[in-house]
Amino acid sequence: MSPRPRLASDEEILAGALRAITRLGPVRLTLADVAREVGLSPAALVQRFGSKRQLLLALAGQAPEGNDALFRSLREANPSYLQALLAMADCMALMGATPEEISNTLAFLQIDLTDPEFHRLALRSSASVHAGIRALIKDAVREGELARCNADRLAHALQAAMNGSLLNWAIHRDGPVAEWVRADLATLLAPYRWLPNDPATVPDRRHSRAPT
Repeated sequence: MSPRPRLASDEEILAGALRAITRLGPVRLTLADVAREVGLSPAALVQRFGSKRQLLLALAGQAPEGNDALFRSLREANPSYLQALLAMADCMALMGATPEEISNTLAFLQIDLTDPEFHRLALRSSASVHAGIRALIKDAVREGELARCNADRLAHALQAAMNGSLLNWAIHRDGPVAEWVRADLATLLAPYRWLPNDPATVPDRRHSRAPT
């Protein structure tokens, strides 16, 4: 007799866990929440992963591979390397479309910063993002889309800008999050373009709640 097929792959379970974390945050999340998300029983998840902690570690551990796939898709979906860099804003929007969702997603950072096992995985994930951005910058320079620069330092700045921009949007809540982050990326990249004042490059973003 052949074994019964699994009803959901590990990848599908981890994707469901990420969706549940976006709604609930990692602290309130239970295996029952994930089980409902993917149509399995909590016991099946215990059998597969052992515990909530192990499931969360598996989720964090797949981040570098997921980041690599994300950068491949950015290259394939955009006609230029510069546009791929700006499209990273759409990827940041995957962390949540509302301040509440972003808060739940960023709550994972508290675990990353305080738990050594999670921190090692967070460091690997951050390094993979940095490598993807740096590679896009180098390709953009080679193709004449950006002026010659220190790709490593610019990649650090873009990564920091994305993270800070996401949090800033959650405070100001002005327009769609992807547009907000894209405008900040465009502003940071503008001095490195041959035509940095091109209005098509730097979107006009007027903050409705800007201080007077």
